[in-house]
Amino acid sequence: MSSDAVEGSQAPDFTLPADGGGQIRLSDLRGNAVVLYFYPKDDTSGCTREAIDFSGLVADFEKAGAVVVGMSPDPASKHDKFKAKHDLAIDLVSDESKTTLEAYGVWKEKSMYGRKFMGVERSTFLIDKSGTIRRVWRKVKVAGHAEEVLEAARTL
Repeated sequence: MSSDAVEGSQAPDFTLPADGGGQIRLSDLRGNAVVLYFYPKDDTSGCTREAIDFSGLVADFEKAGAVVVGMSPDPASKHDKFKAKHDLAIDLVSDESKTTLEAYGVWKEKSMYGRKFMGVERSTFLIDKSGTIRRVWRKVKVAGHAEEVLEAARTL
């Protein structure tokens, strides 16, 4: 499925369950820049490192006027455990239906050890205060990524 979520386009809106029992609607965050990052699975090594890296920079993102939101297909109850276990300071939303993952073009066929399966391509979208996608990182390598996104957020 092709995605309309490209640099310069309006970010696809969503309302999804979040950790802590609430919901997050992207359009409610207008007025702030939003770092929307997609990750495959709670409590795996790369996803944990990425969440800890973004959490460690939350104050810097706030100073830059940006909110960080992580999204995976894991249920919100699993996000709660993940967040508590690693003392994460970012919001995590759950897209169990994969509708938003598909809208952003991050639900892809992957392959590991010769086996093909559908999964989340680790990606980050930097969305400006008006809801326009300003930067897209696909096939993210975790090391140094949160810092790179912070630098880009400071330029908005």
